[in-house]
Amino acid sequence: MLLHGLSWFVRWCTGLWHWLRRWRQPRPRTSWSSPRTGGPTRRPHAPPKPRWVRDEIVRLKALMPHAGCRTIMHTFNRRFAVRRQMTVGKTYVADTIRRQQYAILCARQKLKHRMPRPIPRNLIWAMDLLTKTDITGHQHVVLAIVDHASRAGLCLQRLTDKSSWTIWRHFSTVCRHYGSPRFLRTDNEAVFTSWALLFALRLLGIRLQHSEPGCPWQNGRVERFIGTVKRLLCHHPIEDAPSLDRALADARYVYNHLRPHHHLLGRTPTEVWTGIDVFAPTRQSRRWLRRWERQWEQSAGASHSPG
Repeated sequence: MLLHGLSWFVRWCTGLWHWLRRWRQPRPRTSWSSPRTGGPTRRPHAPPKPRWVRDEIVRLKALMPHAGCRTIMHTFNRRFAVRRQMTVGKTYVADTIRRQQYAILCARQKLKHRMPRPIPRNLIWAMDLLTKTDITGHQHVVLAIVDHASRAGLCLQRLTDKSSWTIWRHFSTVCRHYGSPRFLRTDNEAVFTSWALLFALRLLGIRLQHSEPGCPWQNGRVERFIGTVKRLLCHHPIEDAPSLDRALADARYVYNHLRPHHHLLGRTPTEVWTGIDVFAPTRQSRRWLRRWERQWEQSAGASHSPG
């Protein structure tokens, strides 16, 4: 009888403890704010994503307008799955893109017309490879190097082979002509991540920067340079290697000396590299301005004269 009463008392105390613990704990959330209307809605299968996830998807879609939902999903997960412990699915990406069309359009316009901050010359260089196919179907590899400050195409050279030693030989030649940069930005191609190239750059005191995988906009200036060169090469029939060399020299001359750049305020890369301001007033322009002012004053006085 004593043991029965003792077991009943233990069970009663245990139940009382569980009831007090449930009473002290906060009640679970029964409603969530809807991302579309802002009002209360039923609890979803998973908690809502943070705001920065939606903003990042909008930014990725603005940077890659032709990419699909799967490409944006993989790009986001590659960048933030380990760094911030956050992943997204294809359905979430598709819903976000469908709902944020106006935000994506505004982000594209803002990225397109954003003026980069001025930086000194020879601070950052960008390097990448492009391929050009001739009329016989043979592909030629071309090394492209551009300066970030002036957008000057410092190198546009056809390579005989795709090796780190060949790239280093051409890069050192460019450094002897134009000086050495402090930073060199490339992608994650195997020829740019080799230990030989990294060791040679460290001997010159140049820091090598790699863009993240799947993020070509992080090295966008050389990508834009390559796109412009490919459009200029469309006007030249490429028959063999010598004709490609002549076409590359002509394209580099047009890009550096004849083609004005919007983000350089209408100046060419050569003018920015040499420090020439074509819009600065000169002695002849001041003389023309004074002559125009005198003619305008004479014509204005004659129009207001009596009779």
